[in-house]
Amino acid sequence: MEHDEDLFGGKVTARSLKEALMQQEEEELEIPKTEVEYLHDVPLKMIAQIGRVSKSMKEVLELKTGMVVEFDKVVGEPMDILIGGRLMCRGEIVVVNERYGIRISEVVRADDSSQHSSF
Repeated sequence: MEHDEDLFGGKVTARSLKEALMQQEEEELEIPKTEVEYLHDVPLKMIAQIGRVSKSMKEVLELKTGMVVEFDKVVGEPMDILIGGRLMCRGEIVVVNERYGIRISEVVRADDSSQHSSF
């Protein structure tokens, strides 16, 4: 499309069309805070994942008390935190009042988390 005319007789170029589409996308992303406040009470499952390992069904059936399963992460490496099944942040294990917790060390952008799959 080199030059077309819009409804009002003005010239439409590929560049002006692209700019208009980008502006429309930006406007669609701007959701007023009051319109999403009802989402604040929606429960989401938060999973702290120390690592992953693949095992065959035979290996799983052979698991016994006291056996050790080795994961892909090394000691001290941040744990992955999945929220709603997507990687959202990473953190380190801490103990708070005799319970385990996680101190967030990194928040992962949404486009970065698409490269990590969930269970």
